[in-house]
Amino acid sequence: MQADEMEVPIINTINNNCNNQRPLPNGRDVFKNLLKDWESSMESPNLEFEYGDIDSLTAELSEIYSYTEEPEFALNRDYFEEDFRSHVRGTRWIELGQERQRAYVMRLLDALEVTDRDKRLKVARAILYLAQGVFDECDTDADVIHWSRHNVFLLYDMGIFTALLELLSMEIDNNQACSSAVRKPAISLADSTELRVLLSIMYLMVETIRLQTEDDRPEWRTAREAFKTELGSPLYNGEPFALLLFTMVTKFCSMNAPHFPMKKVLLLLWKTILFTMGGFEELQEMKVRVRERLSLPPLPEDSIKVVRSMRAASPPASAMELIEQQQQAKRGRRSRRSAFVDSLEGDSPFPKKQPLVKQDSLDTYNERDPFKNDDARDEEEDGEEADSGIEGEVDPLDRDVIIQPPPPPPPLRPPTERASLPKGLPWAPKVREKDIEHFLETSRNKFIGFTLGNDTETLVGLPRPIHESVKTLKQHKYVSIAEMQIKREEDLQQCPMTLGEEDVDETPTEILYLGMLPNLSQYVIALLKLLLAAAPTSKAKTDSINILADVLPEEMPITVLQSMKLGIDVNRHKEIIVKAISALLLLLLKHLKLNHIYQFEIVSQHLVFANCIPLILKFFNQNIMSYISAKNSICVLDFPHCVVHEMPELTAESLEAGDSNQFCWRNLFSCINLLRILNKLTKWKHSRTMMLVVFKSAPILKRALKVKQAMMQLYVLKLLKIQTKYLGRQWRKSNMKTMSAIYQKVRHRLNDDWAYGNDIDARPWDFQAEECALRESIEKFNSRRYDKTQNGEFAPVDNCLQSVLGQRVELPEDFHYSYEMWLEREVFSQPIQWEGLLQQAQ
Repeated sequence: MQADEMEVPIINTINNNCNNQRPLPNGRDVFKNLLKDWESSMESPNLEFEYGDIDSLTAELSEIYSYTEEPEFALNRDYFEEDFRSHVRGTRWIELGQERQRAYVMRLLDALEVTDRDKRLKVARAILYLAQGVFDECDTDADVIHWSRHNVFLLYDMGIFTALLELLSMEIDNNQACSSAVRKPAISLADSTELRVLLSIMYLMVETIRLQTEDDRPEWRTAREAFKTELGSPLYNGEPFALLLFTMVTKFCSMNAPHFPMKKVLLLLWKTILFTMGGFEELQEMKVRVRERLSLPPLPEDSIKVVRSMRAASPPASAMELIEQQQQAKRGRRSRRSAFVDSLEGDSPFPKKQPLVKQDSLDTYNERDPFKNDDARDEEEDGEEADSGIEGEVDPLDRDVIIQPPPPPPPLRPPTERASLPKGLPWAPKVREKDIEHFLETSRNKFIGFTLGNDTETLVGLPRPIHESVKTLKQHKYVSIAEMQIKREEDLQQCPMTLGEEDVDETPTEILYLGMLPNLSQYVIALLKLLLAAAPTSKAKTDSINILADVLPEEMPITVLQSMKLGIDVNRHKEIIVKAISALLLLLLKHLKLNHIYQFEIVSQHLVFANCIPLILKFFNQNIMSYISAKNSICVLDFPHCVVHEMPELTAESLEAGDSNQFCWRNLFSCINLLRILNKLTKWKHSRTMMLVVFKSAPILKRALKVKQAMMQLYVLKLLKIQTKYLGRQWRKSNMKTMSAIYQKVRHRLNDDWAYGNDIDARPWDFQAEECALRESIEKFNSRRYDKTQNGEFAPVDNCLQSVLGQRVELPEDFHYSYEMWLEREVFSQPIQWEGLLQQAQ
């Protein structure tokens, strides 16, 4: 057992006795209490959560449907069987041969082209039943997944997706449906029936074909690559498929189409981008290849593997400790040292020395306004420094008389686990080129009295320790892909004729960015509006966006059970929207940053200007543990379980109990995504870091540390690290445990004094200047690469005198009438300063 693990029960025992003002019990009772407290502290294990691109396949398939859509499963089956029995008799779908199945799908494809809207909807429902795995002919969930996969590849091979896309475009442009939905006081499932059926089929096709399994047939692998290329290419009216879905999002948020089923649109958009561009592991592989192409050193480690091997830190103070702190606050500012001395007047095994005060208690007890001037409270801090022991810190003169705590009980884990833990820091330190330049500039000014600009090689006149420091910094020097892209862009701006045109690869990311560029701000604002409407901390307003169009039934519930079921469905609906938007934004930012840094920066700037930073902080300003462990799922109603097994009788008690999972996968996934987005927006941006400080994000982020999941804690600690120097001395003194966790888990920048704040006075917060300079660089990049009309100024010019004079010039017909007048006015009557010409020539 580590020393800090043993510290918790010791401090609790001491604090409890101090609060109750009674003598400590004898040593045997103390040890029993310590053991009991230690065992209770082991009851909150780490969350067994593995971060990835998606949840399990069944969970992802079930989230496309709302619980209020449950009756439509039987409707899809009935329409299919009615049509199937009229054409194929005496057999079932799963018993048909490949050719007969293809023939029947071709007949369905022809029936999709009829003009009757109701008939088209029935055919689409039959196709949806096929994509859902003909569940009425299956006995288990695995059978449904198997036949769904088989049928989806068959549907794609027969060209169903292209036909569905044409129908989807018709529904998007259906002005009659849009106008009728706008006039309705309440929108329900019935207003989006056609769109929901089409989007469900397309989602099942994208998600099923995207996933690769070991038993895939060779033709399926070929179809997957063809479908991936098709979705990422501008084959649909000159734009990729994702851009059509972005258009649906903006049209919905502008209140022109309030009946659009936004949850299905967002899920399909996220999975389309995930399919065409690649997930987190593909991004890592792409990053390795790009670094090889740019002749950069390989990555020091695989970030995905490092994060997965990390362990969570101890959570902050418990509720009991918060109550104790409130009691201490009521008793006034009494010295802890005097209270401890008074409590030791009885029979105590410990000497009368300064207590070990638990850091978690201090983190909350000493939480102060970080914007209050440190100088204004110097007297207050000086009075408390002698009383507030941080992390068991004591006076060095008293160390030799402190008795060690009782020995820890034997560990509960087997020793093999302890031996397998990685030793040392999890991340290799990094140093930027500008950090080395700044270090040498400071050293030369100090020892020599002048600088050499950006020269990092010349060390003449500097003492030996500086040589060793520069050597160490260069050993850990890291050049990012973004730095290379910025340097390349500067060269292209300065020497456009010498370097020629840039060769731009037509990747799916590049194609999507080019399509999004004209309306990029609208797309970003629309996504953030939906995220705000789905956030659990948002209050319902009359002018807010209604995101419940595809979850509310036509008839509102009349019983308590129906109301509970609808309430769970609505909460689940919002959680899925948050999950889709957070994953979508994170994927876009990561892919755009790898493709080109300025593409990432323009999306980031639009997010910042649309108040994304306070929105994410507002999202986390809730009981995050309750959100992580929310039970907004009814397992028996999830697809495909609900269509294979008999439905048990639902009761209010069973709905309240929820599932037995320790946490909700999608909510924890969403929280990590939002934290990663916040990190990407603020990294190396001083003005945006100050926004975190101004919005008082430190206490909000500290509460998120209660979630015992290593990856989530890592990104919270990163956000705390970048603003630590601006939070004031008292905050740092009162949060030493958080500071220690940052040292243990966050990557080290060797000459970064993040924990001290020495240079904050020299760096004023000029938000406008920073963002304007960044916007200027972005606009130059977009103008150079994408504005083709600007290229005319670089057209070749003929400077040869003979060829220019020899050209035949077409003159107007009346030129010879006014030629003499023109000579008199423009040439003969104008005085020529010959001396001036000679002086200019010299």
